[in-house]
Amino acid sequence: MAFQSKLITHLTNAFAPLPQAAIDSALLGEPTRKRHDDALAQCPAFEALEYQLPRKLPVARDNGTFRLSVFSWNAERLKYARPSQAFLGSVLPDIALLTEVDIGMARSGNRHTVRELAEPLDYGYVYALEFAELGLGDDREIEWHKGQANNYGYHGNAILSRWPLTECFAVRLDDGAHWFIGFEQGDQRRIGFRNAVGARAIIHDQPLWCLAAHFENRATPERRADQARRLIAAIESKAGAEPIVIGGDFNTSALPTDQQALEEIFEDPSALEPMFAVFREAGFSWANANTREPTCRTRPDGTPKPPFTRIDWFFTRGFSAHDAATLPAIDSEGHAISDHEALRVTLTI
Repeated sequence: MAFQSKLITHLTNAFAPLPQAAIDSALLGEPTRKRHDDALAQCPAFEALEYQLPRKLPVARDNGTFRLSVFSWNAERLKYARPSQAFLGSVLPDIALLTEVDIGMARSGNRHTVRELAEPLDYGYVYALEFAELGLGDDREIEWHKGQANNYGYHGNAILSRWPLTECFAVRLDDGAHWFIGFEQGDQRRIGFRNAVGARAIIHDQPLWCLAAHFENRATPERRADQARRLIAAIESKAGAEPIVIGGDFNTSALPTDQQALEEIFEDPSALEPMFAVFREAGFSWANANTREPTCRTRPDGTPKPPFTRIDWFFTRGFSAHDAATLPAIDSEGHAISDHEALRVTLTI
């Protein structure tokens, strides 16, 4: 099946908040496809990317060797500002690919989390809106933040870069309304789409295309394969033969939770998750860019509970990948700051 989703390319310095009229129209009455799409049309942020240049650039080098450090993390809203900044600052990659990033959500302090993370570390960024939250979040967040309100209500994905990003785009990975149709008002109702955000950077005279992707967790392996097809069609329409790195949360929940079984199928998990065959057929590899460990952890509130599998991945094309690592997402006292570990890899060409 061939996919060609519309690419979102318009850049803005800052999003406007979710219009109250969109919230009202979405919550008034039965949650149908038409009601979702009518509310979506009232939110211009879905048709734009928030973009900031880095405040200063790293020193260029000309020694004939290209080594690129890339970091990928489902940051679970970026709720923990200082520990998250310390965590990223301890790694200081050239590129950071982030999923589950809030702007103006009560659950994360109504902060602009990506800007607050990027600027002190001299990163620029591009941010793509994935969902406009119509409430306070999931069941835990609804209880914890009862009586509060969202300033913006945005939840999305971002690329942070020490180098200027150009040709930025976002691609919708599904047809939307998956978190709206059939949801009652008290549930985590959202308008929007799963997406990936991409951009091109020139690092030491070397072009690089990078994407932060977030696949649907309430989906079958076959649907995730369809999302992979949409993602690959989008990046191939932009990148041609230039090198590509994709990182993110692919929610590959069909993979085994047993460590030995995970290691045994690691080189070819496509029988369980056919998206791997889609990436392989498009020339992408993963074996050297990832470790063979699970990538989830239990939060301080005791959720989620193990056993876990690997749901976060790098896929690369045009690079040699090495020094892959899965990094514990914890603060200085050992407390989890996300329910996902982070990934790091070094790429050479």
